[in-house]
Amino acid sequence: MFEQKNEKTTSGISAKAQVLIYSLIYVEKVDPHKFHGKDIPHIKLDPKMNIEDLVHVFSRSGFNGRQLGEAAKLYSKMIEENATICLTVSGAMTPVGFGGIIKSLIERGFVDWIITTGANVYHEDHFAWGFPIKQGNSDVDDMRLYENEIVRIRDVYIKFCETLEAQDQVVQKMFGKDFPDKPFTTAEFCNLMGKLSKKQSKYPEKSFITAAYDYDVPIYISTLKDSSLALNLAIQRLQGKVYNLDFVREIIEQAAILFNSKKSGIVEIGGGVPKNTAQQTGPLLDQILGRDDGGQDYIIQITDARPDTGGLSGATLQEGKSWGKVKDPHKGTVTVYADATIAFPILALYVLSNQKKRKPKRLYKKLDLFYQNLKDDYFKNSAKKSRKK
Repeated sequence: MFEQKNEKTTSGISAKAQVLIYSLIYVEKVDPHKFHGKDIPHIKLDPKMNIEDLVHVFSRSGFNGRQLGEAAKLYSKMIEENATICLTVSGAMTPVGFGGIIKSLIERGFVDWIITTGANVYHEDHFAWGFPIKQGNSDVDDMRLYENEIVRIRDVYIKFCETLEAQDQVVQKMFGKDFPDKPFTTAEFCNLMGKLSKKQSKYPEKSFITAAYDYDVPIYISTLKDSSLALNLAIQRLQGKVYNLDFVREIIEQAAILFNSKKSGIVEIGGGVPKNTAQQTGPLLDQILGRDDGGQDYIIQITDARPDTGGLSGATLQEGKSWGKVKDPHKGTVTVYADATIAFPILALYVLSNQKKRKPKRLYKKLDLFYQNLKDDYFKNSAKKSRKK
């Protein structure tokens, strides 16, 4: 059912043709001060419509419905052009079960590397081990919940003992005395977590962490210390074990992925540190290492943050051009101002429905090579500059 890429939708336009139309009309520079563009139709919904038809309806409308439609088609374009795609995830996406969506995208080859928060990795592992998470209520007395040992994330309930403490025991065993005493990156940290969860958990198929391990998709945690994963290293640290996170190698690896990619794009779910970690690959290559690549080819952002407060989560993708984070501020970028729990499933299902499965890039196994390639290029260019002086 997922390989109907060239079939026509009920609107009579194939998914591939829709992407082409998007490229011709919205990617190419046009004068926005002239009266031109696609006509807005009088939309009619049909019971036989599928997700491709719905996205086409969005793209022919206005406001954030239009932005979501264009974002879905841009994601398809990234896949068709075999771009290296980074997924950044902030906010509590895994406690609401969206790790399963990420897993599907990994298995289809539509996500090549990930940057997320420690909390999303920590809570995703609950599903693999069968620790309970339930729908709850947001209009409650949190003192009563505390007394009942229930932790709340908006309207999601997590049990203190049966889930959090049980997960803590799992993490402490994973990264206890047997964890190597050498510098590590969070990609190595998550790869080990995926490996052990695959071997030992009750439901390894219910985790994008294990899927990332299977498909060699690097998962970076942009702020490891700001999560329960790091809290669970405290006991071993008090007992004398040292955890030596090589965060500098980590940011070089991330820039090396961009450097070694013919085309590169980001799908950003929310903002925060994961967003900037992915986008700062451009400034590292150009501002610090002296290249002139210009940043990412494509960026899609789903956010509910306002741009006028100066915060990173709401910073526009066009503003990012001034930092060298994206190549062109006028094309290849789409921002959707929406709740990610609404927009992300639509975006994902659209590409799962109309794009053929891609061969996995297996970047995790190539990180050392990518790092060395970037290192060689830096010293080669440094030598050239020295000779010119």
